[in-house]
This record gives sequence, C-alpha cells and structure tokens, in this order.
Amino acid sequence: MASAERPLSPHLQIYKPQISSVLSILHRITGAALGIGLLLLAWWLIAAAAGPDAFATVQGFIGSWLGRLILLGFTWALFYHLLNGIRHLGWDLLWGLDLPTMTKTGWAVVIGSGVLTILAWIVAYAMKG
Repeated sequence: MASAERPLSPHLQIYKPQISSVLSILHRITGAALGIGLLLLAWWLIAAAAGPDAFATVQGFIGSWLGRLILLGFTWALFYHLLNGIRHLGWDLLWGLDLPTMTKTGWAVVIGSGVLTILAWIVAYAMKG
C-alpha cells in the first residue's frame, strides 16, 4: 500500500520572518544574555569585596575594548528586554494585539532600546568627567 504524500509542517524555511517572530526570538536571546551578564556583575562585586588587586583585574577587563563592548551589549539587552516586557504586559491586558499596533510597538521597542542605550552611555561618560 502506497502512503499518501502529506504536507510538511510549517517551519522557518517556509515562513518569512516577521517583526513579531524576530522580536520574540530576540526577547529570549536577550533574556539569556542578561542572565550571563549577571555573572560579570557578580565577578565585579566579588572582586570589590576581595581587595584592590582583584578589583583592579576586573576593572582592567571591563575597561578594555572587549569589556566595553560587552557592557554596551548588556546595556542594549537590558533596555530591549525591559521595553519588550512592557509591550508584553500590554498584551496581557489585551492591548495592542492587532497587527498594525503590534508592528508599531515592535519598532518602538527596537528604536527605543537603541535610543535609551545611547543616552545611558552619554550620561555615563558625562558623569565620568
């Protein structure tokens, strides 16, 4: 008996990425990145308690180009995850579930997280002196 040809289940090779799917995946990635970034914060706090030599080592890493790049990414992930979380709270309240509003709020999250990251770094450098 020959088996009937059945359609494949939809997957990423069939669907075009849409802003809602991309932002959903990015929300999960930034959540994981924030968890990993907290290890850097814990290292910094433990080094501060351990003494000046340990603290200088951590500060040397954080002050390097790689450390600053990691902090920049952590800052953006924090603001992105925060704004997208607020967006999700709106959905929990049944606000913004229609496609046009979902698209607009998605772009607002992307743009807002970039703007807040830039502002945070400007303020940080201004306070540094």
